[in-house]
Amino acid sequence: MLSIPKFPENMSEKRRSPCMKVSLVCIFMLFFQLAQSQYDFSELDKKMEAARRELGGHAVAMIYKDGKVIYQKSMGEEFNPKTQAPVASCSKWLTAALVMTFVDEGKLSLDDPIGKYLPFFTKYNKGYITIRQCLAHLTGIESDAGRPLKAIFDRKKYKSLEEEVNDFAAKKEIASNPGLAFSYSGIGLNIAGRVLEVLTRRGFEQLMQERITRPLMMRNTSFSSFNAVNPSGGAVSTASDYMNFLAMILNKGVFNGKRILSEKAIADMQTAQTTPSMIRYAPKAAQGYNYGLGEWILATDENGKTTAVASPGLFGTWPMIDNCRGYACIFFTKGLLGEEKRDLYMDMKKSIDAQIASVCK
Repeated sequence: MLSIPKFPENMSEKRRSPCMKVSLVCIFMLFFQLAQSQYDFSELDKKMEAARRELGGHAVAMIYKDGKVIYQKSMGEEFNPKTQAPVASCSKWLTAALVMTFVDEGKLSLDDPIGKYLPFFTKYNKGYITIRQCLAHLTGIESDAGRPLKAIFDRKKYKSLEEEVNDFAAKKEIASNPGLAFSYSGIGLNIAGRVLEVLTRRGFEQLMQERITRPLMMRNTSFSSFNAVNPSGGAVSTASDYMNFLAMILNKGVFNGKRILSEKAIADMQTAQTTPSMIRYAPKAAQGYNYGLGEWILATDENGKTTAVASPGLFGTWPMIDNCRGYACIFFTKGLLGEEKRDLYMDMKKSIDAQIASVCK
């Protein structure tokens, strides 16, 4: 009698397993394609290509919505979402967020006078300036407004943030009463950064890592420097890293299920601290906008509620959030930001807005 070989009962399951895996992959790819197909960013692609020279030949554009990146484009050899570059004043948004983590914990108040933490300022009759005024460029302290490259060069002489900030107290005059006139510079944010160092007895870079960059998985973002750390403009980051920060802001303070900032902190940062008549100096790329805490207010609704914010940097990087359309985007470059790039980026934003409907009235 011939014996018929018996196969294990689960043999058919083993044979089906690879097929099932392939099927699942196909379903996922189909779902991904359908999710992507609802947006047509071909016009944005064309604008990016047409502006290649203006963007210095190297640029990354990313758009994030509904928990995922829905658009990504890289231009330039070896320039991609993981490429590091200085982000200049985009650093201010990060520093303001760091300060707000302490406000959330009740360890600091936006209306605390800086003299409470930096008595040296009281000695020079500047101790009444508040943390809020520091984050909103309303300190009234004279600055190299309009000469950002000079300010970058001059601060190379400082070996520590403490040394630089003490010079703000001792060597710079009050040009206008704090809270009344806006003058964009690195002074206020750097004072706020020094307050955090005194409050915690720890370095600014360490605090930034512990509270912002590490929780947000911003592994290639740093404020490290051979000279004094620069909270207002010294960050090096990547498009991918900074997008994680934007995602947190867009998601009202939450990233990967973990709360980084309270909803109130986000709202406070996005509340205009200025009026047009208060603006004494603003860079050309941001003229016409009001300022919140560490960020520019690009648009508001009919009730004055902020609907879009940004924090452009001198070297060309422009991160933005549109609350009405529920997206964050970043144009990441390594060139110099000029007034013409503001127009360019705003035109690109129009292409994005045309594809994503607003939920605001």
